[in-house]
Amino acid sequence: MNSTDIATYLIQHPHFFEEHAELLGSIKLTSPVMGRAISLQERQMEVVREKYRSLELRMADLLRIAEENHDISQKFQRWTRALLLARNDVDLPHALTQGLQDIFELPHATLRLWNVAEDFVHTWFASSTSDDAQLFAKGLTTPYCGKNHDFEAAAWLETDQAIESLAMLPLRLSATGPTFGLLVLGSPDPNRYTKDMATDFLSKIADTSSAALSCMVDM
Repeated sequence: MNSTDIATYLIQHPHFFEEHAELLGSIKLTSPVMGRAISLQERQMEVVREKYRSLELRMADLLRIAEENHDISQKFQRWTRALLLARNDVDLPHALTQGLQDIFELPHATLRLWNVAEDFVHTWFASSTSDDAQLFAKGLTTPYCGKNHDFEAAAWLETDQAIESLAMLPLRLSATGPTFGLLVLGSPDPNRYTKDMATDFLSKIADTSSAALSCMVDM
């Protein structure tokens, strides 16, 4: 018999060690923890402890994620409330971008809208944007996150700091609706926004921003 045959036999005869209990005390295994030979019972206890430690680490990780999600949810509620408190339409873009910076502790935030209603054509957020920038925003199905490759949108951020990474969120009311703007988040930290980061929460910010700002454009 080889080791596979023995293992198969033991699986097929689960009561073997009950019938031969004296063998349990004589079986010795090498412990990866203690570095010496130990009994089968001791090794079983080590396995149980290892599983328990893994479960503890997993539970701690889940609690950390839950706390982070709760914190994000609270900040999102505060930001949304700030939008609702904006006294008139022209205050909305400032409340939106300043709220993102203050509440979410973001270094820089700005936006641009195009096809704005007549009442808003002379505002800062309706400043001229190139056809290329508008085409880029239209082509985004999800927020762009990554390095600043000399994007036009980076120049919209009024700062003396070099913008190393960007998150650019297209503004539209539905996946198939027209794109009417771009929300831009920038950072001097090249690792603040990366191409492999999750964008689910940024998409929610884009959806809420689009809903709030849609009253300012002609669609």
